[in-house]
Amino acid sequence: MQKANSTAPLKPFPQPLDRVAIALMLVLAILIVLLLWSGDRSAPKVREFNWQNKQIGAEDTAFILTFSRPMEQASVEKNLKLEPPLPGKISWAGRRMAYTLTMPAPYGTKYQVQLQDAQDRFTAEGTNRASIQPFLGQFRTRDRAFAYIGVEGEEEGRLILYNLSQQQKRVLTSKNLVVMDFKAYPEGDRILFAATDRQANRQGTLDQKLYTVTTGMHFASPGKPIREPAKAGQLQLVLDSKEYQNLKFDLSPDGQTIVIQRVNQRNPGDFGLWLLKEGAAPQPLKTQPGGDFLITPDSSALAFAQGQGLAILPLQPQADPLDFLPKFGMVLSFTQDGSAAAMVKFNTNYTKSLFLVTNQGIQKEVLKTEGSILSAQFDPTKQVLYSLITELIPGNEYRERPFLVAINLKTAEAKPLLRLPDDQRDIQMNLSPDGLGFLFDQTIAAAKETNAETNSLRTDDGKAIATSRLWLLPVTPPSPTEAPAQMQPEQLPLAGLHPRWLP
Repeated sequence: MQKANSTAPLKPFPQPLDRVAIALMLVLAILIVLLLWSGDRSAPKVREFNWQNKQIGAEDTAFILTFSRPMEQASVEKNLKLEPPLPGKISWAGRRMAYTLTMPAPYGTKYQVQLQDAQDRFTAEGTNRASIQPFLGQFRTRDRAFAYIGVEGEEEGRLILYNLSQQQKRVLTSKNLVVMDFKAYPEGDRILFAATDRQANRQGTLDQKLYTVTTGMHFASPGKPIREPAKAGQLQLVLDSKEYQNLKFDLSPDGQTIVIQRVNQRNPGDFGLWLLKEGAAPQPLKTQPGGDFLITPDSSALAFAQGQGLAILPLQPQADPLDFLPKFGMVLSFTQDGSAAAMVKFNTNYTKSLFLVTNQGIQKEVLKTEGSILSAQFDPTKQVLYSLITELIPGNEYRERPFLVAINLKTAEAKPLLRLPDDQRDIQMNLSPDGLGFLFDQTIAAAKETNAETNSLRTDDGKAIATSRLWLLPVTPPSPTEAPAQMQPEQLPLAGLHPRWLP
């Protein structure tokens, strides 16, 4: 019997499917080699622009462009265009380019960022280089808007918002409240204010409560969620006056903390500063009785007049002072980054000196006057300090003439910008966030006491206010060597007090 062959027949190699797979692999390998030899011909592009369709404020100082690949930096810097132009400095970190503004962008303006004809870093010169895909980005600055206290008719004593960019006016508070002072929150969506009942105010009763009111404004700021703005005029009680009278107050720059000067209704000796955090009960601060106070830009401490100097106190209940400056009697303002402050020294010869005090320990006198130093504000670039001061008018009576000066902080040169009517110490001046305009008021006292009895608003010296005009003073951007040019103020078609720009 024949033995069967146990060995299976071999399959032919390769099979048709294998031949197709091998052929495809060879084709792909050839294509990869060709691609590596010729380079990537796709055009680079801008992957992200962090200010796209956003509304920026003075605190937004730099935008970032993120590219799809490393770029030839010189070609990007040469071809980058901003319309209208915005001065700035460029820096790089890999595929990210930062453009840092050297001064805030003017409010109420639309901008375009354009980039074309820029090259990537690795494509060799002389080859068929692909330029960047044309890029067009858009952003805008916040509207120019401010709040003030009305003085005439139905608006008397009420908080009013005016959008200068859109020429729109909104009355925010009700008729039964007389607003005495206010501070805007950093996002501009709310305003903190102190107010009394109108009837109690006319009877001379000081019974201030703290409230917030919505403005109806919301800015699509970079890095913050987009949400619908709350309807304007929504009121909320923040602090009542059942046990304590509420006097002066300040709102921290981050909007999370309020400091209030309070006095016990039954015990006037119980007088001092209180701390009110968002969502918490008010707590007294561990301080001796003092005068004017101001929260620091980092929202962590308080500078206030105490005895014969200025104390710096942490914003924590029962905390001890951080520092004491015996040389100065008043702090008027800080720079936005907290690196410097404007402080007043009361000299023994009855003159007053304005000092620039830095966090590096520098104390530099920049102005001296025989009159008064009423207020001071730094411009956003920290090159100029604006100050409202007075000079004595020669004569037998003590009279003062107020005027606004611009002090070049590098040269200490003071240049008068605006002279104001004599004997008006109640003038309130406020510099816009972009540093390009001053708002100020000009009050007119009531002529007769009968008018005073029906008027809820009074000056600091107790005179009833008949009306008050609002003015806008344009300011030219500062230069390192020259003070801003002198401009003429423009009277606004509004009657009001204490105008303050929204952030």
